[in-house]
Amino acid sequence: MPDRMATPPLVSQQLARARTLTRLLDTAVRVPFTNIRFGLDPVLGLIPGLGDVAGAVLSGYVVLLAARLGAPRATLLRMLANVAIDTGAGSLPILGDLFDVAWKSNSRNLALLERVVGLDASTRAAPPAASRAAVAGTLIGLTLLAVAGLVVAFVVVRAAVHFLGAAGS
Repeated sequence: MPDRMATPPLVSQQLARARTLTRLLDTAVRVPFTNIRFGLDPVLGLIPGLGDVAGAVLSGYVVLLAARLGAPRATLLRMLANVAIDTGAGSLPILGDLFDVAWKSNSRNLALLERVVGLDASTRAAPPAASRAAVAGTLIGLTLLAVAGLVVAFVVVRAAVHFLGAAGS
């Protein structure tokens, strides 16, 4: 008879991967003599145009995992909003990278995911099956975020080039 009290092994492995990715993106490095931690997300943001989009794509793993584990629509929307805020604000040169250090959308989304899985563990039931519509909607939302990030980055870079060109005249 299977032990329904424990988290299924596959879910545990997926959560472990999500925790590792979150640590890598949000908190891998501590600034010496401070409590400030950052990860790859703000570093990627230093690459004009593609850095924040790459960060959004990597952030999508936790959101898609939540959709696959049957997270409620409100939770998925909140997770997408966290990634959208991170991608949008992160697109701003320099200030966006500082924002990325503080916002930590991946850590926020991991906490939401763990809360969903924790609720299932407390009721001793397996996570609900994900609907194809929820997973597809999440993928569409993440794709739109990536495209919007590219558009914002293009506009910012173009404005900076125009500004620098006008200043040099």
